[in-house]
Amino acid sequence: MAQGLPTTAKADLEDLLQAMTDDGGPVSEALARLNATALTGSGLDERTALLTRLAALVALDASPASYLVHLRLAEDAGIDPATIRAVLVELAPLVGTARIISAADKAVRAASSI
Repeated sequence: MAQGLPTTAKADLEDLLQAMTDDGGPVSEALARLNATALTGSGLDERTALLTRLAALVALDASPASYLVHLRLAEDAGIDPATIRAVLVELAPLVGTARIISAADKAVRAASSI
């Protein structure tokens, strides 16, 4: 993944990526805290804000790490998998089948590490 980089830079990048994807890793925890405090600024209730953010992740074709942070927050807010599936169904006509399948795959990979 980090081909062409000097050995130390490659190792640092791999360490960072590992820290971002490890369950309970410090980077993941910091991102979760950052996103949790960002949810209070919009005036939306927590559930609506999180579902809106999940929809944005789908539209952006975000990375599994982004889903990991938001799925943890959604779980903490009591949002169940059926509600997240309903959001994917609602988005399908807008973002297309390929984006929904990609999002579902990334969400499943992220959820398996929770």
